[in-house]
Amino acid sequence: MNSPIQVLDQQKRLYSAVFKGPLKKPGHEGYRGEIALIPAKSFADEARLPELSAYQLMFTSSSDKLDFLAAEVKSLAYLRNLRDVLGDLLKADGKYFVFAGNVDISKKFTIELDGITFFILPLDEGTVYNELVDLVGLDRNELKKMETDGKLSRLAEAVAKYKSSKFPMITFEQAQKEMGPIRIPEGRPV
Repeated sequence: MNSPIQVLDQQKRLYSAVFKGPLKKPGHEGYRGEIALIPAKSFADEARLPELSAYQLMFTSSSDKLDFLAAEVKSLAYLRNLRDVLGDLLKADGKYFVFAGNVDISKKFTIELDGITFFILPLDEGTVYNELVDLVGLDRNELKKMETDGKLSRLAEAVAKYKSSKFPMITFEQAQKEMGPIRIPEGRPV
C-alpha cells in the first residue's frame, strides 16, 4: 500500500515542498508545498512548471488516505481538477478546505463533489495557513515555537475536531455561477 506522498511523487505532482515526510505520530505523514493539477508538457525531459497548480497546499495522512487538506486555487472552477487529481486519496470523512481566489469575501460554503465534502472559503490577502489557524481557533504563538511537522500535526488535530455545519451546502454548478473573475494579487506568499 502506497502512501499519498508516494502516489503523488510517482505522478510527479509534488513540487516546491517546504515539508514532505513522516510526522512524529507513528504512521502519519505530512506535506506542505504545491501540487500540479495539470502538469507541464515535457520537452526532451526539460523540467517546467505545471500549467495549473494548487498553492499553499498542506495535508496530513494516515494509511493510504488524506485526513485533512487545505489549499489555494486561483479559481473555484479548479476544484474539479483538484478532486480528479486526488481521486482515491480522499475519504468521505476527511476534512478538506479549499480557499478560492474568486469567491466573494463574504461567502463560505460546502460543496460535495463525487461523495467528498469540501469547505470552500475566500482568500483575499491572507495565507491558507493563517486563515486555517484562525478558522480552527489555534494560538499562533503556540505554533510559532514548533517545527513544520509539529505545526501540521497540531493543525490536523484541530481540524479533526472542527465542526463546520454553519457553512451552507450548495452545488458545484451553483457555486460556479456565483464566482467572480480570477484575481491575481501581487506578492502572494507561497
